[in-house]
Amino acid sequence: MSALPLVLTVFVACAVEAVEALTIVLAAGLTREWRSTFQGMAAALAVLAVIVAALGPTITLLPLTALRLVVGALLAIFGLQWLRKAILRAAGYKSLHDEASAYLREVTAAKAATTESRGRVHDWYAFTLAFKGVLLEGLEVVFIVITFGASQHNVGAAAIGAAAAVAVVAITGIAVRAPLARVPENAMKFAVGVMLTSFGMFWGAEGAGVSWPGGDAALLVLVPAVVLVALGYTVLLRRTARPAPAAAPASEVPSS
Repeated sequence: MSALPLVLTVFVACAVEAVEALTIVLAAGLTREWRSTFQGMAAALAVLAVIVAALGPTITLLPLTALRLVVGALLAIFGLQWLRKAILRAAGYKSLHDEASAYLREVTAAKAATTESRGRVHDWYAFTLAFKGVLLEGLEVVFIVITFGASQHNVGAAAIGAAAAVAVVAITGIAVRAPLARVPENAMKFAVGVMLTSFGMFWGAEGAGVSWPGGDAALLVLVPAVVLVALGYTVLLRRTARPAPAAAPASEVPSS
């Protein structure tokens, strides 16, 4: 895989996680206070940096065959989970993820929470809310960067894709000061699920000793095949789907 497809794949995958983290950070900062929110973000980023420093060099020391087998299996599992959720939402079995409603739920909880100081943190609720949001979504970003980058011996390109995604989402969020509700998140998750599943199958099979016809060019067949199977399941499920409970409109979400 050349650097450009690697960067683009990681960019889209990490953008989804960054949008969800942004929703939580905005709820904490705009509703509570920004100082404690930034402290929580900084603490989470420090933990993520330690994880990257510990896992990055270690995983790259594995033999390429073993690395691709392990990484391929993890990517396939991870990608199938994303793809399953996207298919169920597209088919009507699950309600679409609504960042506006998610944001208002976080705001409602933040307004109801009491203010408690701990050490240098003035608002412990804002700190923990930002910390957990950034850490949990950040762990998935780290996983994507390390697995994709290590498998291609190009962690730098994967890191560039992730950094660009986080920067674009953060700048957009700062500009609009609101959750990015109009981002086609389910379509992005569908695309990322397809890519993770396809690359997971490709690298896992290579790690198991399979020699793909045409080498990397086999992905040009594998990716469309996964898309067709996923779309086929979506169409099939739509015929028997029960209407999923709709997410509560912004106007109906209670506020304190």
